[in-house]
Amino acid sequence: MTEGRAEIGFGQSSGRTQLAHLYQRDPLRVLFPTPAAGDPAIAVIVTASAAEKVYRSTESITTIAQALSVGAGARLEFLPPETILFDGARLLRETVAELAPDGAFLGGDIVVFGRRARGECFTYGFLREVWKVRRAGELVWGDALHLEGDIAHEIDDPACFDGSAAFATMILSPAGRDPRSLLDAARAVQRIAASTALRAGLTAVAGPVIARWLAADAASLRGAYAELASHFRCEALGLPRRVPRLWYV
Repeated sequence: MTEGRAEIGFGQSSGRTQLAHLYQRDPLRVLFPTPAAGDPAIAVIVTASAAEKVYRSTESITTIAQALSVGAGARLEFLPPETILFDGARLLRETVAELAPDGAFLGGDIVVFGRRARGECFTYGFLREVWKVRRAGELVWGDALHLEGDIAHEIDDPACFDGSAAFATMILSPAGRDPRSLLDAARAVQRIAASTALRAGLTAVAGPVIARWLAADAASLRGAYAELASHFRCEALGLPRRVPRLWYV
């Protein structure tokens, strides 16, 4: 069994955001590329050269625990590339975001059910994906997805994933404004990318804005996800209307 760990902390010094804490243990490694003009400091956890891949496992479960903390007046983006689940993959991933009363957070994930362009699908294995967002210690959003057993049937079921090749979730918890004021413009962004092969929805629940996608094609989902992330960066976080350039590496 291989167990990696990465701890990253940023803080304010002389009016600038700077690295305040770093601990890393193989196989995880943290890189700090120079951000584009107008973007905040960037930390990249490196485990692969491209999308995250979870390969077939005979019995062991790949466990990923992600703890995010946003302090007073701070803002955090957590926008990893997609995760590809190979047939027989077993993944348990839990992400917990702790926000100060005036902290802002934008994050989410994309999950791809195998490499369908190569005729590979995620038909059996295990997936448990858990999200928790707390503001000032109070749980404002909790979400858990559990797939096990006849996963192919669950993916094909019209009441579940309806045959989709990929799905995604995005969570925005803005600071100092009513999240419902962001819904109309965000839905307009989603409608532009919508098609028979890409469906999307968005709502505000107990504080955060929650966006969802189902897609027959992972590439189209990635593009739609980037468009909404760019919109939210500008409208809610005061950042340039683009995703970090690492998305295009």
